[in-house]
Amino acid sequence: MMNFEQQLGDKLDILLKKTTLSVTYKQKEQLVKLVLLLNKWNKAYNLTSVRDPMDMLIKHILDSLVVSPYLEGKYFIDVGTGPGLPGLPLAIINPNKQFVLLDSLGKRISFIRNAIRELGLTNVEPVLSRVEEYQPEQCFDGVLSRAFASLKDMTDWCHHLIDKTGYFYALKGIYDEKECSELSIKFTIEKIFPLNVPDLTGERNLVIVKKKLKI
Repeated sequence: MMNFEQQLGDKLDILLKKTTLSVTYKQKEQLVKLVLLLNKWNKAYNLTSVRDPMDMLIKHILDSLVVSPYLEGKYFIDVGTGPGLPGLPLAIINPNKQFVLLDSLGKRISFIRNAIRELGLTNVEPVLSRVEEYQPEQCFDGVLSRAFASLKDMTDWCHHLIDKTGYFYALKGIYDEKECSELSIKFTIEKIFPLNVPDLTGERNLVIVKKKLKI
């Protein structure tokens, strides 16, 4: 009889075949292990409202991975990362990129530290801090956020984190023109990409925002 880990692996294969993503066998193993860790910790720490590991594959793993083709640069920060989403899945399939995962809640950072150890990741740094108070040694090529804040709050709170040529990557549901119109004049929307998340009910969009070099 097939064990649950194998069932998750088979489901992940089916989902990935519906995308253009290139994922190695080892990376698939790491993604499945991440789901198992999330499921285990969730019972004690309530890290996510998604309880079914099969649903986690769609709503957390694939929902994070579909952003990967749009990332430009090498050095990224995932603000309000929660239990490491989208940062951990993206770090797994992008071993040549560096990710800082920032959250203000200790239990989430504890989970991420454990996941880094269990998965053998060398390109992830967890940071326990409020985003406004975090002062990095170098600015980032990209700031990622998934269900963290409005576009205005994201750019206002994170403007000090981004390199002048970098981008803000906001993972959103339905595209909201009103939310986009509330952006500060210091920022401009570079592009909006509809995201195809296999088997996910509901709309997903990636909104890419850039600092204006001159105002």
